[in-house]
Amino acid sequence: MSLEKKVRVRFAPSPTGGLHLGGVRTALFNYLFAKHHKGDFILRIEDTDQTRFVAGAESYINECLAWCGITPDESPEKPGSFGPYRQSERKPSYRQYAEQLIEKGHAYYAFDTAEELDEQRKLQPNFRYSHENRLDLRNSLSLDEAEVARLLAEGHPHTIRIKIPAEGTVSFEDMIRGRVAFETSLIDDKVLLKADGMPTYHLAVVVDDKAMEISHVFRGEEWLPSAPVHILLWEYLGWKEEMPQWAHLPLILKPDGNGKLSKRDGDRLGFPVYAMNWTDPASGNTTIGFREKGFLPEAFVNMLAMLGWNDGTEEEFFTLEQLIEKFSFERISKAGAKFDFEKAKWFNREWIQRTPNEELVPQIKALLAEKGIHAETDKVNTTLALVKDRMTFVADFWEHASYFFQAPESLDTAAVKPKWTPEKTVFFEEVITLFEEQSDWTASNLETIFKEKIAQSGLKVGELMLPLRIMLVGGKFGPDVFVIVETLGKEQVANRIKNGLEIIQN
Repeated sequence: MSLEKKVRVRFAPSPTGGLHLGGVRTALFNYLFAKHHKGDFILRIEDTDQTRFVAGAESYINECLAWCGITPDESPEKPGSFGPYRQSERKPSYRQYAEQLIEKGHAYYAFDTAEELDEQRKLQPNFRYSHENRLDLRNSLSLDEAEVARLLAEGHPHTIRIKIPAEGTVSFEDMIRGRVAFETSLIDDKVLLKADGMPTYHLAVVVDDKAMEISHVFRGEEWLPSAPVHILLWEYLGWKEEMPQWAHLPLILKPDGNGKLSKRDGDRLGFPVYAMNWTDPASGNTTIGFREKGFLPEAFVNMLAMLGWNDGTEEEFFTLEQLIEKFSFERISKAGAKFDFEKAKWFNREWIQRTPNEELVPQIKALLAEKGIHAETDKVNTTLALVKDRMTFVADFWEHASYFFQAPESLDTAAVKPKWTPEKTVFFEEVITLFEEQSDWTASNLETIFKEKIAQSGLKVGELMLPLRIMLVGGKFGPDVFVIVETLGKEQVANRIKNGLEIIQN
């Protein structure tokens, strides 16, 4: 692909709530494309709809992107030469372009009240403001010039709508879908400027993309129906030659493939759909995110990239740097990608195995600190090596390794109690003494001592190994029992065997 000008792409979320994984994937694909072509990735906050604005949502978006390693070159926090980077701060520029469209005959003032439009919707179930009815409604096309001038002079609330041609076709070349065409007769006259003077998405996105010299637009497939309105605006404002190239990304679908994945699906099926925890300020309800669920950012980004893209091989594991190197829009699928939480967990499990222990230790120590346990780095490192292959999430460490840091609260003695004998009690009491005498506290030496003692006692290995494990860890799980003995240390092993004998005999 030849690029005539510097690649500049943008991710333009609205600060209205949690960041859906579809939004993060849009940011990711924009970022990968920009970095692959040595271009710029811009974060622009689309906060023109003040009725939906949520305090804290912008900082949440910044934190999500930072967690994923998707770093903007320009943003409200890191301004460049094309700011401001919040649409609300660009408000004065939009009216000038809306008025320019009116002067050229491509837009008009609409004075209809919300109540009047609601009445129309009751009369016409599929009501849309368009070439079919605009001359029957209250706007500067149907009213005489004097009446329009009076209403404007009196400050009568009004919107500005684009005047879509009654006939014609708008077409463009989508980088993913090829040629896409729309009949203008089927498109309604979208509002460009609202009564509060704020632009709608349609006007703002075009004005801002022009001002910021955006070269390519990667956005979700759900915006495809808006494309003809935007293309007409680029043309009507005289900027068609500078219009960015378009690419509409496939949807992320529900696990069964029927429709777009939503927060409701996550709630229903028990998996996250937001990048990070989001707490609704109005209700106080928290929706869990991938980060808090225990996903590594590398696994999350890798999983997202594979939803609708591949590099043409069977390879599935990529670092962010490898994704930048290999990313190509030609490999983006046109079809929607089903979200599979089991596959997402598989990515995380594999990434945990591939991540060096020293990189996971700080997270493990933080997890232990939440439990009130201060652990030395060396012990965490040693323990992690024993249980890492059982972990899907970092939080799984506690389930598989808690007994290394505190004695089990209960013992699963059901399997050993029925066959318990006084001889076994004597055996373990003598084992405690033997263990306490050992200066060579290694798994191999301790196993030799234990098995020699079994041979002398005339008891069976199977009858004694399981009770030892249960006394130490609480149940029938964990790595090699003598590795556990070595890791716990002399004092803990003696205390746990004594406690186990007391519980079994009672």
